[in-house]
Amino acid sequence: MKATSSQKFLAEMFGTFVLVFMGCGSAVIAGSFVGNLGIAFAFGLSVLAMCYAIGHITGCHINPAISISMWAMGKLPAKDMVVYIIGQVVGGILAAGLLYYIAQGNPNYNIDMNGLGANGVGEASPANYSMVSGMIAEVVLTALFLFVVHGATSSYNGNTSFAGLAIGLCLTLIHIVGIPITGVSVNPARSIGPAIFVGGAALSQLWIFIVCPIVGGLIGGLLWKLVDNPPAEKASNY
Repeated sequence: MKATSSQKFLAEMFGTFVLVFMGCGSAVIAGSFVGNLGIAFAFGLSVLAMCYAIGHITGCHINPAISISMWAMGKLPAKDMVVYIIGQVVGGILAAGLLYYIAQGNPNYNIDMNGLGANGVGEASPANYSMVSGMIAEVVLTALFLFVVHGATSSYNGNTSFAGLAIGLCLTLIHIVGIPITGVSVNPARSIGPAIFVGGAALSQLWIFIVCPIVGGLIGGLLWKLVDNPPAEKASNY
């Protein structure tokens, strides 16, 4: 039976909730123990787990940049794209709110000092990278991510059962490289929740982590379209 819109909404909401809660939570709660590498794996493993949990319902986008790119490539109806994105944003906000509530249980926690896993550039960048560097990084890293997403999930790929593994590991790799630059967004829904609660620079710079991942996602989809080579007998249906 085909999933209803409400089921798709809930699946994307829960999947994004897990991504933000576990990913940002690893930085806020366990960052001093696991370091950047552990944080990178927390994000990647969250996506990997959710791919196999809700992939059969929505494809496990849990990222507006993916949903918009899939829509632009003709792989997702506009109605579903809207449902997915709303669910993703709601899930990210709920996860950030719960994470903030839990973090406050530590008397040494201060959101101004410890943050909430929000993204930033300039003085808000983990390693003080400029706005231009941060914007370029977000576009390029999201393009890479979507190139892998489109390739791993292509109907012409005979190994789609491993798509979740490829996508999760790719996101891990992206975080290993990009955490010092912006903290890594490549996902507007991942950035919106923490920014709302942190405020300040995180909120004023939020547009960067909405616009750049979307642009990067469209570029990644286009690049995949340019290099994809479907079998001749199926090319007419592409």
